[in-house]
Order: sequence, then C-alpha cells, then structure tokens
Amino acid sequence: MSDELRPVDDRALLQAHLAGDPDAFAELVRRHRDRLWAVALRTLGDPEDAADAVQNALISAYRGASGYRGDAAVTTWMHRIVVNACLDLVRRRRARPADPLPDEAALQIADPTDAIADFDTAMVVDKALAALPPDQRAALVLVDVQGYSVEDAAQILGCPVGTVKSRCSRGRARLLPALEHLRNPSRPSNVPPLAAETPTTTAPEGGASA
Repeated sequence: MSDELRPVDDRALLQAHLAGDPDAFAELVRRHRDRLWAVALRTLGDPEDAADAVQNALISAYRGASGYRGDAAVTTWMHRIVVNACLDLVRRRRARPADPLPDEAALQIADPTDAIADFDTAMVVDKALAALPPDQRAALVLVDVQGYSVEDAAQILGCPVGTVKSRCSRGRARLLPALEHLRNPSRPSNVPPLAAETPTTTAPEGGASA
C-alpha cells in the first residue's frame, strides 16, 4: 500500500493538528465521535447534556492538544476529556435544585433497536444508571456498557485499576435491585429481589432477633 493510501494513525493526526493541519483534528473527531457520544449519553442520560459535554470536551481537546503526553492512546485521552466533562456537568447539576427525571424521549439511546422489548430494557437500564453516584456510573458505562477493559477504563478515568474494579462492584450491587426483574421477568420491577422469596410465615412478636 502506498503512503498516500495508508491510513494515518491517531497520534500522527494529533501531531499534524499541532503542526497546523486544519483537517487533522476533524478526522480524529470523525473516527471517534460515535463512541464519545455513546459514553456521554449513557453517563448523563440526557441528549442535550451529552451534546454539551461532548462539545465542551472536544473544544478542550482541540485547544489543549499540546498537553497530550503520549502515555495512552489518543482515543483514551479523548475519552478521558469527555468523561471529565460529563462528571463536571453532573456535579454542577447536583449543586442546583433537583431537576425532574428526564422523560422517556430523553432516555432514548443513540441507536435504539426496533424491538420494543429491547427499547424498554434500555430505558430501564438508563434510569438505573442515572441513580448511581457519578464515579460508579462512569466506570460501569465504560466497562459494562461500552466494553472497555478495566485497565483502559482506569486510564480514561485517571485512577488505579483497583479503584475501577471497586466502583464497578459497588455500582453493580446498587443496580441489582432495580434490574433483577430483567433476569427474572416473572418478578414485578417494584418488588425487591428478596421480597418475593421471603417465606409467608413470620416470627412471633417479641422473639429474639437474628
């Protein structure tokens, strides 16, 4: 393959951007925008907020490209900036009076399937994710939703691998009561996992507690 036809790698594109190539950064965005958008949308749960976060992150990446140290892949660096923009937005939003939960249209994922069941499941998952603390939500979106390795997620989040594992573990434990009915469709979604399995007999009043 000739040099003219060989795809330019991300690092070369970033260097070209720093050297003044007006099209290099746009090519980086074109390559990675879908995953950047997906991470922002699932982290924030609202398309308008996700669009704001991605836009702010890309502006920061464009202006701060000289700060890329080369210790991680360019896409990891870009994802880190997007996740930080999302977490900043969540913190600012939590500092304001509580907003109403987004409606179903706002929770629609970027590319929903045609199957109603899959669409409903996605909305349930998004609502459950929205209830998590931001750090746990970001870790789960990267590892469980987007399929990044724990090591890559740690680079994106700028924290140790053990911290990502801990956040994912705590986040999954918090999600389980809200999502258990997806694994057991016969259980109503508003019934805690143990409630439907608790024996009907009760201990006599005044009995010793366990």
